[in-house]
Amino acid sequence: MSFVATDAFLNPAGAVQGGILGAMLDDTMGPALWLMNGAGAFSATIDLNVSFLAAAAPGLLFGEGKVVQLGKTISFLEAQLSDPEGRVIARSTASARMIRAAG
Repeated sequence: MSFVATDAFLNPAGAVQGGILGAMLDDTMGPALWLMNGAGAFSATIDLNVSFLAAAAPGLLFGEGKVVQLGKTISFLEAQLSDPEGRVIARSTASARMIRAAG
């Protein structure tokens, strides 16, 4: 996935605010889980752990999500955000509960 971090997302130091990066990571893991489950379920994040590795400048960021373990009701996920030069900006792990769509 890709995201565009605008100037509206910057903290007083001029870097993209960490909560925004966390939301991007969360939004990267959700679709990875959705693809593994098919269209019959969506996920609700139970916990989210983020490690900030470098300051993120405004502009394009790339997210890569992965399902580490797919369970019947709980799954474990990870993701990372990189800048256009390939530098990893932030990493995350999460667990999510699968909620089956009403039929």
